[in-house]
Amino acid sequence: MCYDDGIIRQGECVLCGIDEAGRGCVCGSMFVCGVLGEEVALENLGIKDSKKLSESTRQAIAKELQSLAQRDIIAYHIVEKSAQQIDCVGLSLCLKSALAEITEHFSAKTQRFVFDGNTTFGLTLKAPHTLRTIIKGDSKHLLIGAASILAKVAKDTQMHELHALYPHYGFDTNKGYGTKAHTQAILRYGYTPFHRRSFALARSFEF
Repeated sequence: MCYDDGIIRQGECVLCGIDEAGRGCVCGSMFVCGVLGEEVALENLGIKDSKKLSESTRQAIAKELQSLAQRDIIAYHIVEKSAQQIDCVGLSLCLKSALAEITEHFSAKTQRFVFDGNTTFGLTLKAPHTLRTIIKGDSKHLLIGAASILAKVAKDTQMHELHALYPHYGFDTNKGYGTKAHTQAILRYGYTPFHRRSFALARSFEF
């Protein structure tokens, strides 16, 4: 599918799908990824919402996507926003900044950008470039789905690395999200330098 004057139409065209991983975590970075290409190039990879795929399947698809990028069939760009950046300016500004970086990175190669969700966080592009949103886009649009997988694999990789440094928090399984066991670990051991201190426990967890 392709966007043309706000209408979805069938056909091949180059555009950029964008999604993020780690937005709701209490530990680690948020990763925002843009994937540039034609949907037809991704049709047989088993791409869908990254949350509906196993970790091993996401990793396998990510390797396929990386291979496509090495052959210049697609291109991708990942932006990392650290816990410190999120604590400093907030999630919304971090997402706006990441979207701005991705759209600028690919602006010479496409005029069309689609982002999973219902807001662009105040970012507007100069014509003829457009940035549109699609609710549940990671399950409806292959390029957004590919972006969600690459972002999630980047997030999971980071959390495995942090698990090696801080095994008490169970980052290998919770991936930084606010599970009950993760909450209890924070209460017992305190915050690591990679926790988002702006995410108050009272808001983030249920007891």
